[in-house]
Amino acid sequence: SNETSFDLKISKKGKVFLGKKKSNNSNLSNKSHNKEKNYILKEGMIIEPLIDLGIFTKEGKVINSKYDKYKQINRFIEIIDDEIKKNDYKELTILDFGCGKSYLTFVLYYYFVEIKHINVKMIGLDLKADVIKKCNEIAKRYKYDNLHFELGDINGYKYENNVDMVITLHACDTATDYALYNAIKWNAKMIFSVPCCQHEFNHQMEANTLSILTKYGIIQERMAALMTDAVRGNLLEAVGYKTQLLEFIDIAHSPKNILIRASKSKVSKEKKKKALKEVDSLISEFNFNPTLLNLLKRDNLI
Repeated sequence: SNETSFDLKISKKGKVFLGKKKSNNSNLSNKSHNKEKNYILKEGMIIEPLIDLGIFTKEGKVINSKYDKYKQINRFIEIIDDEIKKNDYKELTILDFGCGKSYLTFVLYYYFVEIKHINVKMIGLDLKADVIKKCNEIAKRYKYDNLHFELGDINGYKYENNVDMVITLHACDTATDYALYNAIKWNAKMIFSVPCCQHEFNHQMEANTLSILTKYGIIQERMAALMTDAVRGNLLEAVGYKTQLLEFIDIAHSPKNILIRASKSKVSKEKKKKALKEVDSLISEFNFNPTLLNLLKRDNLI
């Protein structure tokens, strides 16, 4: 619909001029539409995983009710893209732990191969045989030749070749710690981890002086989850990763909305020392016994 816009100008001598013209609202909608075009996964692309997820129509249009999911998936890809564009990668080996039936693995493969033109080898790992079977069938149907899925536990998974990137989406409780530990052992260049339920600290938490944080169950639970990720971030820093904790709301609308992004970097001795000292302070205040710290100590990685 057309509306009127007013143009008010005041001259140097203080005279007021008021102009009036009809404005066309279509310009406004075009502007907002232009913003959408900045997404990495753009409308009009035929991305089979997004069609199968019911986010895109067969023509590559976003289904209105799925716009939030579309934005969330783009956010996840953006977080990875920010790291990828720092280097001119020609090929990458990527391990995706606890991939489940997550279509994000397929979307990621599309992003690397079709958008970034990087020669990737991707391995998805899960504990459920039926999930692995189904995912391998989907990969075949999409002709995603360098994406395959294997049955296996995050803890104890053996991979002899070089690993460039480790992704863990919703590895439950300490499974995230085992995934991070493996990534560190493999000397992975990049780690992206969205933790899931975190029970370890909550069960161990006994405050020495800050008992106000353990007085109320709901506060203790949330604090324990936040502290778990803070400790993980610091331990990654202590072994030479530049680490960020970013907000990421996942597709399942989980309240667990933190993503850990870590990249192998030159971290100064002082920073590493400080990171460990902060972990030690937290441990002595709340009597924590973190799995990741124990694993790293056991292998003399820390």
